[in-house]
Amino acid sequence: MTSHPSHQGIGVLLVDDDPLVRSALALMLGGEGDIEVVGEAADGGEGVRLATDLRPDVVLMDIRMPRVDGLEATRELHRRPDPPRVIVLTTFDADEHVVDALASGADGFLLKDTPPPLIVDAIRKVVDDEPMLSPSVTRTLIRRLRDEPDEGSAAAAVRAAEAQDRLALLTDRERDVALAVGRGLSNAEIARDLYLSVPTVKAHVSRLFDKLGATNRVQIAICVHDAGLG
Repeated sequence: MTSHPSHQGIGVLLVDDDPLVRSALALMLGGEGDIEVVGEAADGGEGVRLATDLRPDVVLMDIRMPRVDGLEATRELHRRPDPPRVIVLTTFDADEHVVDALASGADGFLLKDTPPPLIVDAIRKVVDDEPMLSPSVTRTLIRRLRDEPDEGSAAAAVRAAEAQDRLALLTDRERDVALAVGRGLSNAEIARDLYLSVPTVKAHVSRLFDKLGATNRVQIAICVHDAGLG
């Protein structure tokens, strides 16, 4: 376990059971003037403890680790007040990993072979409340939402009703922003389409998190989808 109690700029916690992966990530991020690796953990339980102590802005989280895996660690972080942003960084891109990670509250999902500049860009974007998923992961998630079997049952009806009830709490403008988030648009793209400033869009997205009980933009998109609007 390695920790650095004080940090400036964007503090990043690395959680991966492979010390070589952690070293490579630390070396890559060490050259960025606005990003500092504040700690390293070898499993999810240690990651949660360090995140509590060090208060990083972003956690780069592996999925498959001994003892406590990355999905459970992400869920645990989101049970706590003011959780860090979590980017799941893994070698696995199977559908269930994508959906499970995002449902657990992850803000992004990137493969470990993602080019380093895109990983750095992802860290900056999630801190700025922007979506950051690799293109292949985005396509996987959209396909999963579109192609999942129609439950055709009371369960589907309940999900739809709950989603519609939550969306009914929104103002007209918040609803417009939610639909745009559901289409996968960035804050800048939403601002352009709705003739708003980017700070105004960010404020709307923040209120959507509160009103819809979401921890990331994908969960907003799922709510829109469940309501039959996506």
